[in-house]
Amino acid sequence: MIETIIVILIILWLLGFLLGLLGSVIHILLVIAIILILLRIIQGRKPL
Repeated sequence: MIETIIVILIILWLLGFLLGLLGSVIHILLVIAIILILLRIIQGRKPL
């Protein structure tokens, strides 16, 4: 489920970056997704 959310966030981030819509909100969500991936790696689980 987290993987799906991460993919959606990346797509929304790209749309926001290219179109300039909600860019800052998407950047914040993308940073949160990256932090979650890093936590999973640190805990020894498969990242994606």
